Parts: sequence; C-alpha cells; structure tokens
Amino acid sequence: MNAERRPRIGVLALQGAVREHVNAIREIGAEPVEVRLPRDLVDLDALILPGGESTTMRKLLDAYNLREPIAAMARNGTPMLGTCAGMILLSTRIADGDEPVFGLLDIEVTRNGYGRQLDSFETELETPSLGDEPMHAVFIRAPMVTSVGDAAEVLATDPDGRPVAVRQGRVLATSFHPELTGDRRMHRLLLTMVEEDARRPA
Repeated sequence: MNAERRPRIGVLALQGAVREHVNAIREIGAEPVEVRLPRDLVDLDALILPGGESTTMRKLLDAYNLREPIAAMARNGTPMLGTCAGMILLSTRIADGDEPVFGLLDIEVTRNGYGRQLDSFETELETPSLGDEPMHAVFIRAPMVTSVGDAAEVLATDPDGRPVAVRQGRVLATSFHPELTGDRRMHRLLLTMVEEDARRPA
C-alpha cells in the first residue's frame, strides 16, 4: 500500500448493511469501495463481507464471478472482516450441512442460531483483547458459533460465554453487526491489519 493514500477497504455490495459499513470505514479514516464485480477488487487493502442472507449471497458470489477472486485475495493475505452472514461465508464448517464458501476461519456455525428476525436483540459483550469497555452489539438473525478450532482466537463472547467474534490470522468475523453501533473497534482492528501489512518490508 502506498503510504501517501488512504487505505481502500471494500464492502461486498450484493446485499446487506452496505451503507452502514461504508460510513464506518469513512469514520476510521479509510476509503470505502463498494464491490459488485471482480474489477472492484483491484487495489483493495481489505474487504468486508457484510450481513444479509448467506444462501443468497453464496448464489450472488457465483453469479457475479466473485468467489474465486475473493479466495485469491485471502490466499494473498488480504485482511478480511465478515459480519453475521459474512461470518458464515468465512467459516470452515456449517452445522446446517451447507458446503463452506471460503473456509478461512476454523469455526463451526449454525445459521440463525440465535433465532429468526423476531428474536433480534442487543447486548453488551466482554472483549478483553479489545479493551476493558464492553462492546454494545446488535444481533439480527445471527449465526451461532458452536465450536472453535485451535487455529482461531476468540475476541468476544456473549453473556452466556459463547464466542461471537473470532480472529484467525488476517481474517476476522462477528456474529453481530458492529456497523450498526458507534463502536468502531472491529473496523479499526481491520484497519490495523492493513497498516501492519504496509509496514512490512517489501
């Protein structure tokens, strides 16, 4: 990344809370890029896979020929953040029986594990690795993490102790929607990964 330009963070814009992620990216001082076609991935420093409906997103990824270009970015170490349905796309195991899409996070998830739309809720999360202050979180048809492999690190848990934010290398994922609150710690963590890459010797 050129140190003289703002980091460019893409948001997969096929469906879901795109505008809210775009606003969050601007708030942390980066440049948002809405991704709808493979050409939109060029020169991105990071990518966000937002919430939505994971089965629909899976179909749209293939319809717009985005699956392999995004997988290639991941292989090259591009930092990524998946929120809600984005977490499902990044997981290596889906309890409902669907085949993994990108398989980048050593976790198992259950779709809608916290319930349907009517079961949406807000709560405070313990996030010791991101600071002592609890993180307010919004859960909407959220996936539930049912197991975490040795390769992944838990960043936050819900009040019942279940993992709701996970990191593995340069890949982050949350069951909740960090873009729907004013807490930008997850987005800033993604930006920190970009900045770490920029400081590495060429």
